[in-house]
Amino acid sequence: MDYISTRGQDGPLGFEQALLSGLARDGGLYLPVEWPRFAKAEIAAMKGLTYAELAGRIMAPFCDGEISEAELTAMAADAYAGFDDPAIAPLVKLNDDIHILELFHGPTIAFKDYAMQFLARAFDRALAKQQKHAVILGATSGDTGSAALEAFQGRDAVDVFILFPDGRVSPVQQRQMTSVITDGAFAVSVKGDFDDCQALVKTLFNDHQFRDQVGLSAVNSINWARLMPQIVYYFSSALALGAPHQKVAFSVPTGNFGNVFAGYAAVQMGLPVERLIVASNQNDILPRFFEAGTMARETVVPSLSPSMDIQVSSNFERLLFELLGRDGAKTAAVMQDFAASGHFTLDADVMERAYALFSAYRLDDAGTVAEIATTAKNDGMVLDPHSAVGLSAARRAHADGTVPKDVPIISLACAHPAKFESAVETATGQKPVLPPHMADLMTRPEKMQTIDANADAVKSLVLARKRSV
Repeated sequence: MDYISTRGQDGPLGFEQALLSGLARDGGLYLPVEWPRFAKAEIAAMKGLTYAELAGRIMAPFCDGEISEAELTAMAADAYAGFDDPAIAPLVKLNDDIHILELFHGPTIAFKDYAMQFLARAFDRALAKQQKHAVILGATSGDTGSAALEAFQGRDAVDVFILFPDGRVSPVQQRQMTSVITDGAFAVSVKGDFDDCQALVKTLFNDHQFRDQVGLSAVNSINWARLMPQIVYYFSSALALGAPHQKVAFSVPTGNFGNVFAGYAAVQMGLPVERLIVASNQNDILPRFFEAGTMARETVVPSLSPSMDIQVSSNFERLLFELLGRDGAKTAAVMQDFAASGHFTLDADVMERAYALFSAYRLDDAGTVAEIATTAKNDGMVLDPHSAVGLSAARRAHADGTVPKDVPIISLACAHPAKFESAVETATGQKPVLPPHMADLMTRPEKMQTIDANADAVKSLVLARKRSV
């Protein structure tokens, strides 16, 4: 399988090249040259597979010619061996209409573990094969950073620098990052918001001299290999409800559009999905786009669901490329306009393609607290704020007819409620408890750097702290 850039000026290149490159050299994002597709009978035959076997089956076409299905299955089994539920991504029935997909059973109790634990092993394999060292530079609105530092810690071939917005992640999220003390692991507090952090990462990836000098790579969802393992739980949960003979819908809390784009990829691979529901908080750039066809950047407003406090959704460029008929030149022009003006509008015929699959809802902080409280009282389930945003959207999609009542909705629960104890305690009156392996988290020693939102400051930090090879 070969990969090309959404901006048309990089590629084709193989899976491992795309993995280690992260961001395309023309500023775009890598996608496979074509979507592999499973026939209905092939999807039905996946029913009896273990989660690791399913991961190998789903990911094999994307690594065709480089990594076998058997090796991918073994890598997945190793990646998920420490998860605290034997189902890996258990599906829990909330009521007759909605099921909750629990994606917080990994080491950092957030959905990023599903990709990051696999990604660390893919990096190990590729770097050992090429006898290279990599510097991973990532931006996080909370969960990516802790998952990356956890997954990559102690690996001699990789140094990891994670940028997070100062004061805009939860205390648990911050301590998960800053308590990783091992060599080559750096949690970096940036005086700005997540969009500033993300912009710094893209700026340095576009500095090709620096990029090549340090062997820069990415674990943010700008890296295609970050999205690939996430496709697996869309298949696993749909199969549990009767796919491919039963259609399902998914409600996905999202800010950077990576998780829901993995759902889009599952659809392109043949999974029968009625609708993908985009669930956002008050930073509602995505709902505004799906309502009016205009992407317009506004100021980020801090919320109780900080991982979605984003106004520039990096992964949206992949969907834009698809909506524009995979025209790299058109995609590049739209993204350049957006960078310059902060907005763009798509034609009605292009939006028709989006409307055929996507719907979007928003929920403010008051609504989030109310959803957590109602679900805890009526359904006996305690959700984190992001998962509550997703569940509220799922309820409304059935209520307003966006999703027919005979189509079950799978609502993604992306983090353990204890990661956001203040919001959950406000809603329920009870403080959620961290799982046993994290019980002492808030008393662990910390290591953190603090810098201005300046590319030269990041560059200087990387050059000063990265290990020599």
